[in-house]
Amino acid sequence: MLRTVWLGLVAAILGGGVALADEPPRVTLDTGTIEGTQVDAARVFRAIPYAAPPVGPLRWRPPQPAAPWTGVRPAAVDGPACPQTVNPDGRPNLGGYAGPTSEDCLTLDVFTPPHAAKAPVMVWIFGGGNVAGADSIAPNDGRFFARDGVVLVAMNYRLGALGFFAHPALTREAGPGAPLANYGLMDQVAALKWVKRNIAAFGGDPGNVTIFGESAGGADVLTLMVTPAARGLFQKATVQSGGGWSAPVNLVQAEMAGDAAARGLGLPPDATAAQLRDLPADKLVGLPLRIGPVVDGRWLTETAAEGFARGHQAPAPLIIGSNTWEASLLPAASYQAYDDAAPAALKAAYPDLASDPAGLAQAMFTDKTMAAPARWFAAKAAAKAGAWLYEFSYVRVVRRGKIPGANHTSENPYVFDTQMIVPNYSSEIVDQDRAVAAFMHSCWVAFAKTGKPACATGGTAWPAYAPASDALMDFDSPATIVAHYRKTQLDAQQAAAGELLAP
Repeated sequence: MLRTVWLGLVAAILGGGVALADEPPRVTLDTGTIEGTQVDAARVFRAIPYAAPPVGPLRWRPPQPAAPWTGVRPAAVDGPACPQTVNPDGRPNLGGYAGPTSEDCLTLDVFTPPHAAKAPVMVWIFGGGNVAGADSIAPNDGRFFARDGVVLVAMNYRLGALGFFAHPALTREAGPGAPLANYGLMDQVAALKWVKRNIAAFGGDPGNVTIFGESAGGADVLTLMVTPAARGLFQKATVQSGGGWSAPVNLVQAEMAGDAAARGLGLPPDATAAQLRDLPADKLVGLPLRIGPVVDGRWLTETAAEGFARGHQAPAPLIIGSNTWEASLLPAASYQAYDDAAPAALKAAYPDLASDPAGLAQAMFTDKTMAAPARWFAAKAAAKAGAWLYEFSYVRVVRRGKIPGANHTSENPYVFDTQMIVPNYSSEIVDQDRAVAAFMHSCWVAFAKTGKPACATGGTAWPAYAPASDALMDFDSPATIVAHYRKTQLDAQQAAAGELLAP
């Protein structure tokens, strides 16, 4: 009896915070109480609803508040990912996911240190082309951020045609001024609003939030930095291989594409919103649409590149960078076509590869899609709030000689320090791999805590980016500072981008 009373007093003092270590951890949110698990040094809470299931009449609408519950909701097991194409043989898809899917997917996971109090918060946005992925894949497990004093939040968000879709019938239904098309991005903002309301209950500081993402998730971070609805919901940002130089798509273009897709599924030219919502989710997965932000003129008024060029981005310090072999994304069958399509003036920036069409195509792809945009965004961010530019060139020991550089996504287990828990990976790593991961992870942890990547003691100091010195951190073994990294090639790519970068 006395123990029960004592536990109740402690819970009251903590204000609904995490429970004592000898019991399953519980947290009380604005929607109800959840019970998670202890995993290593982290308290972990999974599949927490941050918005109502976007099903039935809520499909292709902005996220709505999650319904409250009574009693204690279990939060020990991951929920399904949002609808996406998964491989029937169980292999991970391009987003690294191989589990169940459902439209009822707007949930998030939280990893928190025991007894945290005003700890820095990091909110992860996974990659996968905005068509695949989940908050639950092993390389992005947040327990090691929690081990190092950071509260890690990872969200699911709507993908593909369920997350990025426009159609004249939906526009008519929504009415003037209502947000359209960018439902996946709206989900991300809803998750950030949930963090602002609830993260203190986990011991996190709602005034010290870093958003970070990789690939499409990194591109989404850049977009959130110029999105008015996201302003004030985060203070810092990091972008891994996020690109960001995509041509804008306006609402009319997105409506035309959505109308064509609906007709392809058998709907009439005058299809209604109700008819669209009656389509099975599996018919919408994999539609040949350009998936990504739509400048609807309402919720989103400019692309990331336009916003940064005009100085409209949030005043948030930024880490941004890319990998040396982003061309792992480019199919070998496309090398010749990619080479043929490149202007002669651009090819001239790569004289060492003039007799190597495959190598030239891969170098141009890597620089155009990731390295040159990262440098450009770093320069724009540096002028407003500070930026740190990096290149990830480390190839783990077992892969050396088999690939030409650090492939797309290969930095994730280093940022998260998760090499030891990734299936079919942990048995291959060696001490050098672990050391690079420990150092890189420490940079992200320090940035979350202080706004500056003061990496592990004894490592290389990472200078803030300035266009004049043009210095970046090269994450290799050892890490080094490189000035004017691939300057000739990146300058040529920036010049070729032309109007995409105009204010």
